[in-house]
Amino acid sequence: MGARGRTSVPPSPKKPEFNPLKRVPCSKPPFTLCQIKKAIPPYCFKHFVLRSFSYLIYDLVLASLFYYVATNYFPSLPQPLPYVAWPLYWAMQGCIFTAFWALAHECGHQAFSDYQWLDDTIGFILHTFLLTPYFSLKYSHRRHHSDTGSLERDEVFVPKKKSALKWWAKHFNNPLGRFLEISIQLTLGWPLYLLFNITGPPYDRLACHYDPYGPIFSDRQRLQIYVSDAGVLAVTYALYLLVLAKGVGWVISVYGVPLLVVNAFLVMITYLQHTHPSLPHYESSEWDWLRGALSTVDRDYGILNKVFHDITRIHVAHHLFPTIPHYHAMEATKVIKPILGEYYQFDGTPVYKAIWRELKECVYVEPDAGDNDKGVLWFRNKL
Repeated sequence: MGARGRTSVPPSPKKPEFNPLKRVPCSKPPFTLCQIKKAIPPYCFKHFVLRSFSYLIYDLVLASLFYYVATNYFPSLPQPLPYVAWPLYWAMQGCIFTAFWALAHECGHQAFSDYQWLDDTIGFILHTFLLTPYFSLKYSHRRHHSDTGSLERDEVFVPKKKSALKWWAKHFNNPLGRFLEISIQLTLGWPLYLLFNITGPPYDRLACHYDPYGPIFSDRQRLQIYVSDAGVLAVTYALYLLVLAKGVGWVISVYGVPLLVVNAFLVMITYLQHTHPSLPHYESSEWDWLRGALSTVDRDYGILNKVFHDITRIHVAHHLFPTIPHYHAMEATKVIKPILGEYYQFDGTPVYKAIWRELKECVYVEPDAGDNDKGVLWFRNKL
């Protein structure tokens, strides 16, 4: 790694004007991963454990504060104020729970500290609290990072070719169908992915994140999958005891609805990072790791960028260098953008508009007609 700006590769030509729908190049980039890395200040790759813990403690304080206010003051509010207070709690606590999830995701990449045991401990606690099997997701997510953009091997939101679409796809290609699809994705998408690997690649048998002997995992990973399952079962049992002690309504209001908010954000964030009309996908004849890693897009979630520890707007840099901690990733992004040039994609479209547009425009992938690069496929929507 060299000092900032010291790279042997000249910056790629800048876009003459901002057009988020303009296709990114799919040819082999004129730079290498090593050249990109040399442009990033070395300290951006360093982990400061106290600083990492400061973000965790800040989130814990906010979550505890929201919980205290909701459980101690909401019951005594006069009608109809509870109908306003509880939705505010659900939204704010759901955002903080999503921040927990983002920090646990960082632990899975060993970007929280220099100590794997510490990262795994923190990540396991946070993800398990959110009913996410930490080690299971850690290993499947690493496969996603290894094979991003590959139609055969990527692990999440793998688009289908037109010939592979189900018979009912054409019935969802309308406003009502898209609304139903959004509703299903944001409510059931996350548990369906964990249980049945929905949006993942096809395997020769059921690929379930809770199955230690599933095709996603290797033999040496199976013990940790059991640990993940035990953690999720322990939290589920704790919730059962809370239902007996406090009632099902209390548990749903305090924990259940914020968890649904987390699940919705996880699906939306991941979907929008990997689904965009300008991004190519590759068959094995064309795919390579660098082009695959660049087939992602940074988004803007406004004030939620900071709440979510910037996982929304540093995704390109994250795929190139996943061990960079989130508090250095924005600086790394700014440094590498001139080098990536047209290979870097950012779309500031408001997310509520973007998810509707992507569902409308990104129905399946096919190569361009007459294109010699048949292994490069682009999103289309005409059925």
